[in-house]
Formats: sequence, C-alpha cells, structure tokens
Amino acid sequence: MTPIRVVVADDQELVRAGFGMILDAQPDIEVVAEARDGAEAVEAVREHGPDVLLLDVRMPVMDGLEAARRVCAEFPSTKVIMLTTFDIDDYVFDALYAGASGFLLKDVRRDDLAHGVRMVASGEALLAPSVTRRLIGEFAARRPGGRERAVRPPSKLLEQLTLRERETLRLIARGLSNAEIAAELVVSEHTVKTHVSNVLSKLGLRDRVHAVVFAYEAGAVVAGES
Repeated sequence: MTPIRVVVADDQELVRAGFGMILDAQPDIEVVAEARDGAEAVEAVREHGPDVLLLDVRMPVMDGLEAARRVCAEFPSTKVIMLTTFDIDDYVFDALYAGASGFLLKDVRRDDLAHGVRMVASGEALLAPSVTRRLIGEFAARRPGGRERAVRPPSKLLEQLTLRERETLRLIARGLSNAEIAAELVVSEHTVKTHVSNVLSKLGLRDRVHAVVFAYEAGAVVAGES
C-alpha cells in the first residue's frame, strides 16, 4: 500500500516536530518534508508533490493563506489542511476560499490528526457533522462578497445533476455523513458514495467541503434549512 505523503508547515519547531513524529509513526503515512514558512511550504510541495499539506495559518515570509492559494492553484492534487488555534474564525473562511479542504485545531489529539489526514487524502469530509453544521451556519451568515473565492458556481451548473444528486448535495451541505445520507434517502452507503462522486465530478469540486460552499453560493440550500 502506497503511504499518504505529507508536508508539515509551521513556524514553531516543536509543533512541526511533534506533528511529524505523530504522522510518521502511522504505517500508512509518510512525512516527506517540513517547512518553516509559507514560501518553504510551496517549494516543498513543488519538490515532493505530497498528497496532503498540513499548513499553519500564521507564518512569516508568506502566511498560510497565501501559501494555500498558490498550492491549490498550482497543485490541485495536493489537499490542504489548515492549522488554527481558533475553532471558527475568519481564517477558516479565508482558507476555504483559498481552496483548503478543511482545518484542524493545533491542540488536536494525535489520533484525530492522523484520521484527519486520511480523511482529506481520500476526499471525504474532514469535519465531524456537528462541526460542519456550525461551520456552514457561520459561513452562510457571513457570505463575504469581496474575497477571492475558490469556487465560483453559476446556479446553472446544478442542471447537470440528477434529482437524486441534487438531494445528495443538499444533504452534504447540511453536514450529514454518508451513513446519514443513506438513511435519509433510503439507499445503501455505496450508492451514496457514487452520488457524492458524481456531484464532485460534474461540478468540478475538490471535495465535500467545497460542495458545501458550492451549495450555499449556488442557492441549492439556504441558511437555517434543516
């Protein structure tokens, strides 16, 4: 089995070393490089082509958000996880617009760190459903108009989806897991995975996190919908 290749970028040496040791201890994860700032992170991605970039928001020379923008634009196959000390804040929304696939708190437990890397590498949702619901509620309430957005979805793109795929997108945006979507639609989880894959492919989205962004910006769901 080919390991998940990871670059860890943080300006704090202890954080880099700690995360690196935790991830390298996993049989299916390999840390291929570390970076002290955003510029080094971009260069590390360019040199090593990792599956996942673990990226601190606040770093010298080039901050994590700018690094995320560059990596997501130049290396779309590399998934970006932002590290933050705040649960839900402006940095999280900026990171989503930059193209990041999710975020983790810097005090994350070791098991959750490895699990998060695996989830993002596989294209699944990084955030737990309860956190996702809170995140999208905040996102929908803020909807900043002046920021550069990673996803610019004309609502016409929704016409490419079948009725069942639109229902799946709406449930993703509500923060439901595959198992919960399967129960809601009365289908198997395998069928849900197929619908999710079709939604992402047809809409040209990186992952489920950006499907949430798309759904709100395209008007497929509205804030407070349940």
